[in-house]
Amino acid sequence: MVVGGLFDAEDLQGPYKIFHSVAAMSPGTPDHLVEGPWVHGGWAFTKGDRLGPVDFAGDNSAYFNDQVLLPFFKQYLKDAGDAKLPTALIFETGTNVWRRYDTWPPKGTQTKTLYFEAGGKLSFGGAKGTSDYDEYVSDPARPVPFVETQSTSVPQTYMDADQRFVAKRTDVETYQTEPLDEDVTIAGPVSPKLRIASTGTDADFVVKLIDVYPQSYPNTMAVDPAMGKRILSAPPVLMGGFEQLVRGEPMRAKFRNSWEKPEALVPGKQTEVNFTMQDVNHTFRKGHRIMVQVQSSWFPLVDRNPQTFTNIPTAKPEQFVKATETVFHSSGSASGVEVLVLPQP
Repeated sequence: MVVGGLFDAEDLQGPYKIFHSVAAMSPGTPDHLVEGPWVHGGWAFTKGDRLGPVDFAGDNSAYFNDQVLLPFFKQYLKDAGDAKLPTALIFETGTNVWRRYDTWPPKGTQTKTLYFEAGGKLSFGGAKGTSDYDEYVSDPARPVPFVETQSTSVPQTYMDADQRFVAKRTDVETYQTEPLDEDVTIAGPVSPKLRIASTGTDADFVVKLIDVYPQSYPNTMAVDPAMGKRILSAPPVLMGGFEQLVRGEPMRAKFRNSWEKPEALVPGKQTEVNFTMQDVNHTFRKGHRIMVQVQSSWFPLVDRNPQTFTNIPTAKPEQFVKATETVFHSSGSASGVEVLVLPQP
């Protein structure tokens, strides 16, 4: 049984790789995957009931330890009989329920693409324009932070943190759907498919999948009665309009074709940057919006790219230069994010 956390900042991909490797290399071995609403090892030292202001509606660690882990140990260490565990037991964020699947990703998922469109729109319909694109200037001297507060550590809450603090930056492109008419469940890996150009010879592209709450969403944490008067402590996060990070991942463009043989970008030439982010199991509820943000820095979580093709650890100060990044979203050069959508029951 491989156990991981959906918000593990240290090793998101490890449990999935082990699970799939066991299935491929030793198909006769009992093989189970469990993913809960935890940080790294969180089932052992947290309740798994929340991360930051995001509420997971229950003591999920107690459920796992009592109803999953203990029966598993009894079966294999005490010959206590079948624990009746599914192949994959995955917590579904958004709805806050545990899902039992025969496979992972689940059977019946449909591959769809959330396409970027003009005017910051996002939809499953496909890019419609003939020459649409967005541009932004990425400056290594002014990188996009990964948390709102200054930090050289890695606060675990960044994994589902509110992204509103970067929304007004000119070096972050934001695309979002209209309010959803029905729930949309994404289950499995998330795969950005970008068509880009740069004035530099290297660039990073950070893609973030975000759940935008409606303005009417109730607060999940107690509101200080002094709000609007004298506030002595940090004010609580107001959940109306909250932009919850569901998954984020950087890709360094020089590795777009090979991890072993980096390739420089040709300034001004359109190219593809495709990669796969770690799995999610998240339902965007009716009335919410799906958002995707694209940026070229995520500091200091990701080291600054000088935007010059070079060995970054030994790069000289003069090699760190501004670059204009172009994201294309025309019908002939579409950019978007490929996801696995689980049909609603």
